[in-house]
Amino acid sequence: MSKFSRRRFQISGQKGTAIDMARGRLVLVSAFFVFCCIIVVARAADVSIIQGALSPVGEGKVYSASSDKQAKLSRADIVDRNGVLLARSLKTASLYVDPALVKEPKKLAKDLVSVFPDLSYGDVLQKVQSKKRFVWIKRNITPEDHSKILYLGNPSLDFKEEERRIYPQGSLTAHMVGVSGVDGQGLSGIEKSFDKLLDETDEELKLSLDVRLQHILKREISATMKNFNAKGAAGVVMDVDSGEVLASVSLPDFDPHLYGEAKGNQKFNRVSLGVYELGSSFKLFSTAAFLEHEKTSMGERFDVRQPIKHGRFKIRDYHPEKRVLTLPEVFIHSSNIGSAMMGQRLGSKKIQDFYKDLGLMSAPSFEIGEVGRPIVPDPWRDINTMTASFGHGIAVSPLQLTKAAASIVNGGIVVNPTLVLDSNSSVKRDDKNSIRVVSEKTSHRMKQLLRLAVTQGTGGNADVEGYLVGGKTGTAEKPSAGGYNRNKLISSFLGFFPMNKPKYAVFIMVDEPKGNKASYGYATGGWVGAPTVGKVISSMVSLLGLPAEDGDTDIEHSLVRYVKTKQQIQKERSYADH
Repeated sequence: MSKFSRRRFQISGQKGTAIDMARGRLVLVSAFFVFCCIIVVARAADVSIIQGALSPVGEGKVYSASSDKQAKLSRADIVDRNGVLLARSLKTASLYVDPALVKEPKKLAKDLVSVFPDLSYGDVLQKVQSKKRFVWIKRNITPEDHSKILYLGNPSLDFKEEERRIYPQGSLTAHMVGVSGVDGQGLSGIEKSFDKLLDETDEELKLSLDVRLQHILKREISATMKNFNAKGAAGVVMDVDSGEVLASVSLPDFDPHLYGEAKGNQKFNRVSLGVYELGSSFKLFSTAAFLEHEKTSMGERFDVRQPIKHGRFKIRDYHPEKRVLTLPEVFIHSSNIGSAMMGQRLGSKKIQDFYKDLGLMSAPSFEIGEVGRPIVPDPWRDINTMTASFGHGIAVSPLQLTKAAASIVNGGIVVNPTLVLDSNSSVKRDDKNSIRVVSEKTSHRMKQLLRLAVTQGTGGNADVEGYLVGGKTGTAEKPSAGGYNRNKLISSFLGFFPMNKPKYAVFIMVDEPKGNKASYGYATGGWVGAPTVGKVISSMVSLLGLPAEDGDTDIEHSLVRYVKTKQQIQKERSYADH
């Protein structure tokens, strides 16, 4: 036997046994780690391949709509005309559960409801016991809630990265900007109208809205609505040359982040979707039509001492002057009788054609889907010609009315309302290729009358010191069963400034205001809408840095000779009595 063989034989004793045991333990530990690696690989394959292929379409499919969304670009931003952010998509975590891994469903449901109190215990319990391998618990959760879920340490819960639409201005621009759903699809407003564009591009969409003017408009309308205990209200600020909507407010409104909790009247867009009989504001249109087609003078007289009878109908004045009025006096004192006489002189065809040219007889073209169709008489009879001359029997949206009025005061060129800012909007208007609705002369006359309605007539509460404000009041009783309800009014004011060369139109409408002590119990357009417009304009001139105007102008004084003063009227009546 060799020397080496003898040494090997000698180790086979007690030491050899120890070595064999160590070798066995090493093999066992190695096998354990290999087994663990096999389990990890198998689990990864199960989650990423097998479950993804076998899970059903819909709520339980991990890589369905959400996976497709991840492959796309983020939804584009929406900004106002100055670049202020109105809507943006942010990455958020969404929570789901794998029911197959749930060990204590009741405890898990209780824990989840403690983190999300808005969830129903029964609904959550049902989800965590589902036979599916993927069930949504809560989409787009906050970082704080994300942390709370991680602290639970439940292996059946996991997260998926998604996008949530954030609206930094909250309810301020809710009706026009609109909202998008949890899966990123547009549900209303610009979000819906431009859904595909916003989803496929990362270039921001710029709107004509000015957030600063939105704040002013909403502040003043909210205060008026509260002071007069009104049901609702709406307001528009528009550029009369371009038709750009600079501000638009509909109240009550809603928080776009809580769209599902909003009530129907909160979601309803009173500016563009709601249509209303807006009363004497329509005298702006019938008077413009009369001046344009009858080629009359401002000295034209109308005997409004007696109501007009037409069949079973009787047309009266709200505050009758009971005297012969000149054309400017008919306008500034808002005489229904005088306006109805103008309508009679024009005839049905002329006034209908004029209203059509202004876009008052059909739904306006606008960039959002929430647009109302006007209500017009059908068939149109002679009585409708008279009542439509002072705004009864025809219903339009505040947006539609403002657009038509802008087309009168801007020199007579038809404009269309727009919400999306055109990159070429700085280009000057080409009047030669535009549609003209009235002559420049008629437009000038109407600007004079609008200014007179503020300085001498029913719109005095809209005046702003140092600036030439023009406008027209509107008060209409709301239709009800069997006629009109005198206790339910739509009160409004349509204002313009600066009247030398109008740039801005401001319209405010209040639904069912109730008179108060400050208004001496009145709830008409002159007491409700006019002062609100005045406050909006006062804030606008400060914000925009518009210089004060010289009041000694043709707009201010040229028609005064056609308007009798209170002293003259009292003197004439006193002489007649004797």
